[in-house]
Formats: sequence, structure tokens, C-alpha cells
Amino acid sequence: MNYAQRIRDLREDNDLTQEEVAKILGTSRSYYGRYERGLHPMTADQIKTLAEYYGVTADYILGIIDEPKKINKN
Repeated sequence: MNYAQRIRDLREDNDLTQEEVAKILGTSRSYYGRYERGLHPMTADQIKTLAEYYGVTADYILGIIDEPKKINKN
């Protein structure tokens, strides 16, 4: 699974809108939608931000591993 699908699944599993996640990343809803459609690459900082927000590893978001390893939100 590619990260575009993974970030969409995480967003939906957490009952968030694209607009809410866009605010977390400091971008617009329409630009965030491009990430979910795989039309624009995310930066490492954005992936890190989402990993920390959702409490999973960047490896999970990137599709390197298939099981979401939880991380502490310290």
C-alpha cells in the first residue's frame, strides 16, 4: 500500500476531515487532497508530523511495514 492510501485510511479511521488534517500540516484542504490522491509528494517533516499525530511510525505511513506500531505521544 502506498502512503497516499495509508494517510487517507488513517484520517478516516480517526474520523477527521481533510480540512482538519490540512490544518495540522499547515496547508490547505485542496493541497492536502493532492497528497491523498498521490498527486504531490509529502515532505519528511509532514510525514513525521502525521506519524506523531496518529501515534504510529513513519515506516507504517510509508508502507514499509503493514502493522501500525504505536509510538508514545510525549
